[in-house]
Amino acid sequence: MEWMITALQGGLASLASYLAAHVLLCLVPAFFIAGALSALVPQQSIIRFLGPDASKWVSYPAAAGAGSLLAVCSCTIQPLFAGIYKKGAGLGPAITFLFFAPAANILALAYTGVALGADFAIARIVLALSFGIGIGMIMAALFREGDVARLAEVETFSAGEGIPKRTLVFLGVLVALLIAGTLKLDFLTAGLLKIELPWSGAAAVQAGLDLLVPVNEAAGAEGLSLQGLILIGLLGAIGVFAWKGLGQVDNGFNRLTPVALALTALTLAFAALGMRVTEAGVLLTVTGRTLAVSALCLAIWPLARRFEAWDVQQWLWETWRFVKQIFPLLVVGVFLVGIIRVFIQPEWIRSIAGANTVLANLAGVVFGVFMYFPTLVEVPIAKMFLSLGMHPGPLIAYLMADPELSLQSILITSAIIGKLKAWTYVGLVALFSTLAGLTYGAWVDGTSLLILAPGVIGFVALIVTSLHLIERGRLATRKE
Repeated sequence: MEWMITALQGGLASLASYLAAHVLLCLVPAFFIAGALSALVPQQSIIRFLGPDASKWVSYPAAAGAGSLLAVCSCTIQPLFAGIYKKGAGLGPAITFLFFAPAANILALAYTGVALGADFAIARIVLALSFGIGIGMIMAALFREGDVARLAEVETFSAGEGIPKRTLVFLGVLVALLIAGTLKLDFLTAGLLKIELPWSGAAAVQAGLDLLVPVNEAAGAEGLSLQGLILIGLLGAIGVFAWKGLGQVDNGFNRLTPVALALTALTLAFAALGMRVTEAGVLLTVTGRTLAVSALCLAIWPLARRFEAWDVQQWLWETWRFVKQIFPLLVVGVFLVGIIRVFIQPEWIRSIAGANTVLANLAGVVFGVFMYFPTLVEVPIAKMFLSLGMHPGPLIAYLMADPELSLQSILITSAIIGKLKAWTYVGLVALFSTLAGLTYGAWVDGTSLLILAPGVIGFVALIVTSLHLIERGRLATRKE
């Protein structure tokens, strides 16, 4: 009975810390961006750059380039991935976008270079770029017929249709909101104004929260702050008002629509506010992030009014549709990860990851999947394990797998593209991450590049040959 209580506490702690710390400033803007992509961007403009018939020299670099600008985790990228996939992006470029954004965005690379060294940062960008494009091309080749069938209707759109300027500006402000809420730059994190609110019971409330949801950095449990508790309450209020305010907005605006939107803006602004419990009460800190997020939230509605009312209704309805599709799976996945994490001890991983073996690299991949950490947190965790004796090879395998795969992201990807495609993607990421760790680890151990290069080239040649044979087989079948 005791282990069941411990497991339940682990699941609830994981869910509470995730909702309080990570959903708001990254995932909430991501949902609105996905809704805008789905409702406001012409399908043909997506197909032109990311469609299955677009030049591979254009579509795959475009997907990787778009992903490099977003500091997102494996869950936050899901609504954006769903948005471009629904609008007509080919499976291959969409998968490249899904892979590259969490693995090698600019912020993750910079953080990796500072915390772990330039060697790890260079290895991460080279491996992520080659693997992201490679996995995307493999997925496109394996599931080409299904992708063609999926896009049969959208191919009838006019080839000359582009993205209106007002839509680009609107999307730019939404992306800026996401970036302003996630980037750790000095002008965003600097405190501009401090306000202390006297409250004698604040310390007692925080102490109670620390007992209910204890902090465990080694396991990735970040605890629950007083601010986090308030944010969870605001999220619940948003859900109540958005159920009809956004869920039925396709039939027209109703009195709950502005309430849901105002609550969302208020929640984002409060999440960007610094809040710390002191002995005297609560210390609020207005930062550059607070001002930036608040200003961008205020700018969204005047820009939205430049669209037809029907377009705005569709944007809000599509946003809510993505929330209903993805958020429940996210909640279930985070809860299950918290339960699993209770029974997986970091010492077990370290004990088998001290050498560059296949088992050690597979352990790095499995650890990345089940010990899920939000975006950028994988870097200090990697630094910790490196200092405790983890071999650089398995460490690279972990750094490749952790941003890409988590239990909740696998569930969400399955809902978007189907179980077969999702598990094929999972298998390819696990395979490539393991091979990346083995290769990098062998190089660190002193193996000459003259020896490693033929193996890597041979592996790439095997993939290219397999894709060529698959394509020839399909062409032969069509002729018959």
